[in-house]
Amino acid sequence: MVNRKEVNPDGGPEAAYGARLRREREARGWKQDDLGARIGYTGRHVSGVELCHKSPTRKFSIAVDVAMNFTGTADSFEREWRKIKHGVLLQGFPEYVALEGRAAEIRLFEVGVIPGLLQTREYAEALARGAVDRGVITPEQADQRVSLLMERQGALLRTVPPMLIAVLDESCIRRPIGSPAVMDAQLQYLVDFATQSHTMLQIAPYSIGEQRPFNRAVNLLTLQDRSPVSYVESETQGHLDRELSSVIPMVRAYHQLQAVSLSQTDTVDMIHQHRKGTP
Repeated sequence: MVNRKEVNPDGGPEAAYGARLRREREARGWKQDDLGARIGYTGRHVSGVELCHKSPTRKFSIAVDVAMNFTGTADSFEREWRKIKHGVLLQGFPEYVALEGRAAEIRLFEVGVIPGLLQTREYAEALARGAVDRGVITPEQADQRVSLLMERQGALLRTVPPMLIAVLDESCIRRPIGSPAVMDAQLQYLVDFATQSHTMLQIAPYSIGEQRPFNRAVNLLTLQDRSPVSYVESETQGHLDRELSSVIPMVRAYHQLQAVSLSQTDTVDMIHQHRKGTP
């Protein structure tokens, strides 16, 4: 009898993927060669994925979904692959990204760091390296995180781009990230961002105090059909919301935030002053 190698599904995302693949395959009475023949791969390749010797790919996952009738369902292997690819992204974020790429209008608020859609690659890489140094993610996941961010930014480069409105807490420009050169280039990017016809940039200064309505990052979308969507997250949780009863108050609070924030002209002036080292 051939020794059966077991996989601990708690060993990580790929281990969980492999263990589930084996479980679903065996539930159908298929050998590895049987599944391989159905999806265009060898039985050895299937074995490699099940035992974590090979990483699953999107193409592989889509083929498994077709063979097992999981396409477009909550049990989709492609959906599971996306979780692996996106590393430690929070629940709801992949769905948010898909909507963001088709939105007519995007409103952002951030505290402490520049919002992802406005980050330079070097700034994003510095943040990712910091997460690696803290042991939060692996170097591979850091690379994936930056690649995903660049894909998100690229998805907005359309013939008719979305209106992109960003309100940054003053801490976003005050907190140094990466080298001085990286931070200075990031601040210049913000200035350039503010000159575009489809963008608006404002800083919520420290002086507004308790009038700032949000204490964490907020993402608000207006879709092509004018329906609103919100996405907010903490360090451990993400939440995508389409319910008007909860999204509309956030939109109202965002407008209130804009009303007490600096104008775009004053925002750019503050960035220039900070770059010169003046208070």
